[in-house]
Amino acid sequence: MGERVTRVSDRIELCHESFGDPADPPLLLIMGLGMQMVAWHDEFCAQLAARGFHVVRFDNRDAGRSTYLDFPPPTIRQLATRRFRPEQYTIEDMAADTVGLIDALGLGPVHVVGASMGGMIAQMLAARHPDRVRSLVSIMSNTGSRFAGQPDPKLLSVLLSPSPRERDAFIDHSVRIFELIGSRDLGIDVEEIREQAARSYERGHNPAGTARQLGAILKSGNRTRALRGIRVPTTVIHGTRDRLVKPSGGRATARAIRDARLVMLEGMGHDLPRIYWDRIIEAIAANAKRAGTAPGAAVGAGAQG
Repeated sequence: MGERVTRVSDRIELCHESFGDPADPPLLLIMGLGMQMVAWHDEFCAQLAARGFHVVRFDNRDAGRSTYLDFPPPTIRQLATRRFRPEQYTIEDMAADTVGLIDALGLGPVHVVGASMGGMIAQMLAARHPDRVRSLVSIMSNTGSRFAGQPDPKLLSVLLSPSPRERDAFIDHSVRIFELIGSRDLGIDVEEIREQAARSYERGHNPAGTARQLGAILKSGNRTRALRGIRVPTTVIHGTRDRLVKPSGGRATARAIRDARLVMLEGMGHDLPRIYWDRIIEAIAANAKRAGTAPGAAVGAGAQG
């Protein structure tokens, strides 16, 4: 199915796209900071659909073809002090957007998978709206604690620099970023990064939105207490060579969520390398099966809503 835009609240519309049979169990994919839904590669989504899921991916607010907010992005000083203007939204607000999409599309409770900031949103969706979630997979994310999963300080100057507005410069900038944060030990596919960056640029370029999303992460603070209340089957996936969200973030997330399973992928950085797609997809499917509402699971067996 092609892209569609759906109103999820009074002021937010989200662009989304689905793969697979709508009659299959719904699986919602949430992407990370400054990224668009197309960062969930088409082939990755198709492989999940082939496992028997109705896969839905979407652009978060301030990304892609979803609503762009109209207040000024936070300054470096505001980011450093974590003192923001009142209109700065939070991860919980982004989780509420996701609830609006689930309800507007009539998906019912979903299996939810989030990467990086998307993992933070997915965590809060499961913590604050447990009736909308069947299972949770948090990939290369953290708890919001300042003591776990923080970036390598050497990355900050590059990551905080605004992305170029000109197309070719933006694509080159994207390559530089992923050469720094990606799975360098496993090989970086530069052409694939360039293709994805070009596709994202053509769908919508919003540097101020990325800064507002970063503000949401920092304003939201430590989510550990909320994560302790999550009761759906949870798997945490993290790369051993992640420089943007250090592996301690994944370990802290798994500790915070009761009975969470931790999967550490050797050599993986802050990306989704093809070499690990099978492992990641298998982990998602196995976690969904624990909820009793996944393909191949006995309906009602151990179901959690």
